[in-house]
Amino acid sequence: MIQAAFCVQCRPVLCGLDRRGTSVIGGSGVEFQVRRRHSPFLDSALLPGGNDLTSHEWKAVPDIWRSSAEKYGDRVALVDPYHDPPSQLTYKQLEQEILNFSEGLRAAGVIPDEKLALFADNSCRWLVADQGIMATGAINVVRGTRSSDEELMQIYNHSDSVALVVDSPQFFNRLAESFIPRVDVRFVVLLWGEKSTLNSKSIKDIPLYDYREIIKLGQESRDALLQSCKEGQHYSFETINSEDVATVMYTSGTSGMPKGVMLTHRNLLHQIENLWDIVPAEPGDRFLSMLPSWHSYERAAEYFTFTHGIEQVYTNVRYLKEDLQRYQPHYLVSVPLVYETLYSSIHKQIYASSAARKFIALTLIKISLLYMEAKRIYEGKVLTKSPIQPSFFAAMIDWLWARIISTLLLPLHYLGKKLVYNKIHSAIGISKAGLSGGGSLVMYIDRFFEAIGVKVQNGYGLTETSPVLAVRHPALNVLGTVGHPLKYTEIKIVDIETGKVLPNGSKGIVKAKGPQVMKGYYKNPSATNAALDEDGWFNTGDIGRAKDTIVLSTGENVEPAELEEAALKSSLIQQIVVIGQDQRRLGALVVPNKDEVSAAARMRAIDVDATDLSKDKMTNLLYDEIRTWTSGCTFQIGPILILDEPFTIENGLMTPTMKVRRDKVAERYREQIAKLYK
Repeated sequence: MIQAAFCVQCRPVLCGLDRRGTSVIGGSGVEFQVRRRHSPFLDSALLPGGNDLTSHEWKAVPDIWRSSAEKYGDRVALVDPYHDPPSQLTYKQLEQEILNFSEGLRAAGVIPDEKLALFADNSCRWLVADQGIMATGAINVVRGTRSSDEELMQIYNHSDSVALVVDSPQFFNRLAESFIPRVDVRFVVLLWGEKSTLNSKSIKDIPLYDYREIIKLGQESRDALLQSCKEGQHYSFETINSEDVATVMYTSGTSGMPKGVMLTHRNLLHQIENLWDIVPAEPGDRFLSMLPSWHSYERAAEYFTFTHGIEQVYTNVRYLKEDLQRYQPHYLVSVPLVYETLYSSIHKQIYASSAARKFIALTLIKISLLYMEAKRIYEGKVLTKSPIQPSFFAAMIDWLWARIISTLLLPLHYLGKKLVYNKIHSAIGISKAGLSGGGSLVMYIDRFFEAIGVKVQNGYGLTETSPVLAVRHPALNVLGTVGHPLKYTEIKIVDIETGKVLPNGSKGIVKAKGPQVMKGYYKNPSATNAALDEDGWFNTGDIGRAKDTIVLSTGENVEPAELEEAALKSSLIQQIVVIGQDQRRLGALVVPNKDEVSAAARMRAIDVDATDLSKDKMTNLLYDEIRTWTSGCTFQIGPILILDEPFTIENGLMTPTMKVRRDKVAERYREQIAKLYK
């Protein structure tokens, strides 16, 4: 830690000793040592020599807010229309809110390195709380209100959190009986709503602050600090180091021992400093924010974009369609499901129009799809089906043919713009780009938006990598890919069995290395050692995202082991593999125990034996069984596919250590799985 002289005069509210035994100033004005840590550039006005720092010398994430306030001062930073009260803050106001919230937490007794649980949903006050906690040198532990009480309690306890920042009275009252009595909470901060509506029985001895009280407490304490500086009062302080942990983010769908991903300020600053090449945002560009702020993808996008003077508007699923038209965003950061929903909505409107209009629109879209396909070929922005380089002559023939086709179709493509696509643009905005992450973007969605002139840039990353590893560049937006690695990021593909690096075009495990790779899993050294090798390479476990974790098109991460273990408790099920990668819901491939199925069928008077049992009846029987045994799980299984052949080492569907090879199973039954989801 960097030590320096610092001036302070604490308010009487801080009388006594904090929980770490650090003395503070009492009502008599007697001065004692207080441990404080500050964000170097954000708090530079209070720190000796701080004004010598430049706006590019960020050591901690909260440093970005002073830079943005200096550059974009009175520009609108964020608009939050659906909370009470509706909020609009400029960059100067946002910086002051963060400084006041941060100082308010110090006045409430927060000291560096403590964990504070921030359990709330997307809003401007979430951002203020998130950055306010970081600016104290404390660590925030984040989650949303849709998580179960049990999951939230597990995260709170495992993370060693000492205090709780919650979204609303409704959410707090939900936690009041099942959560609060079972955890140690030093104090509670309420971001939205009135304290009078809280269940007071559960917080008899717990200090409670609403958002405005914390802001006021911080403002008064900061005024006292500035006054004491003028009077020449000094003492030691610490500054946040870029290697300090900024946040702990628990991976979604975790079962058993939780995995808390520790991200440092350096990890997050890598994203902030290197995403502009991919998203060249300009002052005044409008972003529509609808993903959970605690999701690493949304979080990194927000931090980065605010350093370029953009305006962020908070919305939600309910108001998304209306807000796209109302605010006409330049950019939309979202998951594949949102683009699928927009695709469906556009087609629904086309099909609801007159027969002539429908025919014209669908015909022009088909023509534009062909035009863009040809254009990609002659521009060299298309994936080849073979890693072998084609001959010069073959390449020239393809180029010439594509050029001719695109030239012939260009007038009709422009007609489509005039008659159809401009109307779509006026309804959804997204005039610069849509950013897609948190799951794979299916090809027909990708091609459709390209055809109508809406650029969609797909990316790849994980919570453990802060999260972005690779994104498609706006000038090289090759469909069907996740683009090139970010600056200072290395990616290699290794053999799943031997770990050897594979040549281009091969399929294997993705490993990544770079400044954005996590510090490790909190209190879980064995999991950290399994994921990170001694050279800093992070094992993503992905083979084109074929690891155990399933990412739905909603962006939700699901650990299938919990569901599989529950289902296998049924005697009717011999083997099961949960599926659903990039789908809206989960499914399963089931190998039945035929003798037990036959017995169950006889008991239910369905049929005599399993050999005569129709596939439909067996499917219904096993579906009911799965629903019964997995009813207590976080996620539920939808459609199932009954398999006759079990997974074995001999047929290549199990490893020598008797683990199901999910990638091989998915490939073997690819067509049946596709039909299952139709």
